[in-house]
Amino acid sequence: MRTIIGNQMEHLSRTDSTNNYASRQLMTKRLPEGIVYSTSVQEKGRGQVNQHWESEPGKNITMSVVLYPDFVPILSQFLISKAVALAVSDFVSAYVSDVHIKWPNDIYVGKKKIAGILIENSLREGTIASSIVGIGLNINQWEFLSDAPNPVSLSLLTDKEFLLDECLEELCDRLDDWYMQLKIGEVQKINRAYEERLFRMNEWAPYHAGDEEFEGRITGVDEIGRLVVERRDGTKQQFHLKEVEFII
Repeated sequence: MRTIIGNQMEHLSRTDSTNNYASRQLMTKRLPEGIVYSTSVQEKGRGQVNQHWESEPGKNITMSVVLYPDFVPILSQFLISKAVALAVSDFVSAYVSDVHIKWPNDIYVGKKKIAGILIENSLREGTIASSIVGIGLNINQWEFLSDAPNPVSLSLLTDKEFLLDECLEELCDRLDDWYMQLKIGEVQKINRAYEERLFRMNEWAPYHAGDEEFEGRITGVDEIGRLVVERRDGTKQQFHLKEVEFII
């Protein structure tokens, strides 16, 4: 039984982006925590750092959840991202294998991206006043037209069609489970599960940072969400989002 996430849902026939829609609603009133906005057509879906998220109308899950995680310290707000990524990876793992979380919170099957997450936190008086959690999850899309390098969907992986309403309900169950783990303070459990599923964890692989290409291995993620990469010479470096690129 769900506690918070998905107890109230609103489906939009179309919108610019579900995160934008949720943000506009929050400007006018306090929304019930855990309310989910989903849409069949997302005209201006956004990914990390304003990248576009491609989603064929009526084929995938494009949704946003409103949360009030004021119990999470500001410096530890990446825990929200971890919990959401774990929930989405749980959902995908129910249908296919070789599922990983590519830092910070993309969901990969093998070397292909099946889901992206965009979390927008609002801070007030030293606490996280609200979080809008946007999720794009490829379900029934068979063809991708954008220049995204490696997209994939559940249908492409399984050669099956899925009922989106059922998928959304199941995803909300997973999100609620992990959000409750965060709420009751299971930080070590979240950190451990996240690192266990982290793409390329402890594997030597090529990366690009600044003007340099180098070989390194991921040893973890620090408290504020920076990726920790060890180089061949034994030195370790922390990277913020967009400071390092995976060469796949």
